[in-house]
Amino acid sequence: MPSKQKNPLSPKKLLLSKWTAVHPTHQRKHFLVSKVILPDLPEKAIEYVELEAVIDKQSRLIAWRELSNSAVWLQGWV
Repeated sequence: MPSKQKNPLSPKKLLLSKWTAVHPTHQRKHFLVSKVILPDLPEKAIEYVELEAVIDKQSRLIAWRELSNSAVWLQGWV
């Protein structure tokens, strides 16, 4: 039986996506991608997103590829 493939992340589809921190800090477990940071030069690739904690609206900037690390982030609100 073939292994189930996970959907690859696309930076263009991250806006307003939901994420759960595997190891929450300060009760911040659920996050929304509130902003996709566009590069200064249009031909450059998107590198960063802004995550906003649902509980207190605290935001932080991370490299969007960090979201593919399942030891840190789970897609959706779990």
